[in-house]
Amino acid sequence: MISMAKPLHFGRWRTVSFPSTLYLCPVLDLLLTNIPEELHPEIRLGLQEALVNAAKHGNGLDPSKPVVVKFSYHKGEYSWLICDQGAGFCECECGSKAEHLPPEEAENGRGLCMLHHIFDRVLWNKQGTQVKLCKQVHHHYFPRKASSAF
Repeated sequence: MISMAKPLHFGRWRTVSFPSTLYLCPVLDLLLTNIPEELHPEIRLGLQEALVNAAKHGNGLDPSKPVVVKFSYHKGEYSWLICDQGAGFCECECGSKAEHLPPEEAENGRGLCMLHHIFDRVLWNKQGTQVKLCKQVHHHYFPRKASSAF
């Protein structure tokens, strides 16, 4: 089951939560609702990676532990705050440098590096249980009449 707070006005955070599962299509569809179509594939990939990390690595796919996502749009920037109830993770050193990617044979470790390539800002709390993803969207992505819908 997916739960969502009542819609709020422009510039305020909305919240959605779901049990830790890998069935993410409805959540991703919801999180992409007001994103320009041209950006859907890239942002969907990044959000999916972050949600899988939270559900699988953070919450151990325990359905009693929800993943909570807060999202907003303000002044040309989309933001998502993804929270899990896990033990946290250590800071990734990849940033935007490809040489910090884990070796090809590694089973894990590419996700956070991928997030740094997709989003303009990737931040997390000291406990490693929350990640904030931000994407700046330029005005040329919005049709003139539709831009006031946000």
